[in-house]
Amino acid sequence: MFRPEIKVIDCTVRDGGLMNKWQFDDDFVREVYHALTEAGVDYMEIGYLSSEKSFSRDEVGPWKFCAEADLQRIIGKSEKKIKFSAMADIGRIDYDDILPKAESSLDMIRVACYAHQVDAAIDLAHHCMDKGYETTINLMAVSTVGIRELDEALSDLAKSRVPVIYLVDSFGGFYQEDIETLAKKYMEALPGKTIGIHAHNNQQLAFANTITSIIAGINYLDATLYGIGRGAGNCPIELLLSFLKNPKFKVRPLIQVIEKQILPWRKKIDWGYFIPYMVTGVLNQHPRSAMAIMESDKQDEITAFYDAAVNATELG
Repeated sequence: MFRPEIKVIDCTVRDGGLMNKWQFDDDFVREVYHALTEAGVDYMEIGYLSSEKSFSRDEVGPWKFCAEADLQRIIGKSEKKIKFSAMADIGRIDYDDILPKAESSLDMIRVACYAHQVDAAIDLAHHCMDKGYETTINLMAVSTVGIRELDEALSDLAKSRVPVIYLVDSFGGFYQEDIETLAKKYMEALPGKTIGIHAHNNQQLAFANTITSIIAGINYLDATLYGIGRGAGNCPIELLLSFLKNPKFKVRPLIQVIEKQILPWRKKIDWGYFIPYMVTGVLNQHPRSAMAIMESDKQDEITAFYDAAVNATELG
């Protein structure tokens, strides 16, 4: 449980923003930033890096873009004592939108891709490295990828300069055995690289699967405050830091910011354990259909949702 190599990355603003179009105000982001700093968390993923050609600021908040001016408002005049990361999706960022590291408050850029996009992801990650950033590649929706395709993707990643590769349970469909098997596969296929885990909580297993990852030797751990995140959410960071036996971590600042900033959002948006999210997790489906019903006036019609989802799987 205590390994100096372990790094904790908080994704509250980035992943939580998927539930409210990143409409967190500056006070929210600033207080999360200070709490994570006081708690000793290694990285704060403050949002996405996206091209303003792809998204409008009239529709999404500033944390979809992570512009330097927005980052500076959060940092203020104090010294930044936590590393900032941002996620870049393939096809939603132009290379020219990425500032040189010397001109940016970001420390790490995490490139998110599907298995068929690995070549493009490596190219983007190398571009970010050449500009001075730490990088990871987060290989998404691995639960839907065939063995041959995954082996080819890992082979390409092994040849890259990218030092950190993430195992991502995008649909919250994995069990302990899946994590153990895939962690071993990643480590054997990616010698010399660090492996990360990003777990979703559709089956209430994000924390358990993160613990399994730690035992298996995975060292980059994603989590969020109170588990806030897309759909069923993520591994709760307050649980994770309580589990890790590292004296640098302090849980109380996280509890304080959850009380002040996260609980009010709990009354506005629904993340966590709901039957529609459970259903998509069990069936290894993208949670978009569950999110749609949760945002409708039919969110309590869970039997009809279950029947429709099962029938769609059988027809597929």
